[in-house]
Amino acid sequence: MQVLITGRHMEMTKALQDYVKNKVGRVNKYLENIKEADVILSVEKYRHSAEVTIKANGITINGEEETDDMYCSVDRVMDKIERQVKKYKEKTRQHKARQVLKEKNTIMDVFTAEDKEEAPSNLRIIKPKKLIVQHMSLDEAIKQMDLLGEDCFIFANIASDSLSVIYRRKDDKLVLIEPEFQ
Repeated sequence: MQVLITGRHMEMTKALQDYVKNKVGRVNKYLENIKEADVILSVEKYRHSAEVTIKANGITINGEEETDDMYCSVDRVMDKIERQVKKYKEKTRQHKARQVLKEKNTIMDVFTAEDKEEAPSNLRIIKPKKLIVQHMSLDEAIKQMDLLGEDCFIFANIASDSLSVIYRRKDDKLVLIEPEFQ
């Protein structure tokens, strides 16, 4: 893990740098593959602030604290970061448990064009959105959709070698749409 420490309006001591690296290193026990951690320490009059940004596994975790002591600011911001990481880990753990349950029950509905009602003609496109389509399996697509907090996800399905759409219905069932070319 690469830790970048920046000091603004203050002189960085070796002891403070070691303290920050030690505190940031504690996050390694919760997250794997931490790419980098940016730490910005600044002093303005009597306010000592610490801002930490950690990038790992495609997620970014931010935290900022301000006190009258730099070491206290670092402690508080790292406690905040650890809470966020624990919350993220719990969310992924619950997702995996839910995914195992869904695989056991095989809750997957597939609809064809005849099953859908026609869309109303008064709908207009408000904002076009560009999308980078990634090659992935169905399980990876479901995981990515849940991580993004979306109800719909478009991906290039590795199994069928085609563009697929997966979305979550109001009853929490998943629907997979795969094109069939004639």
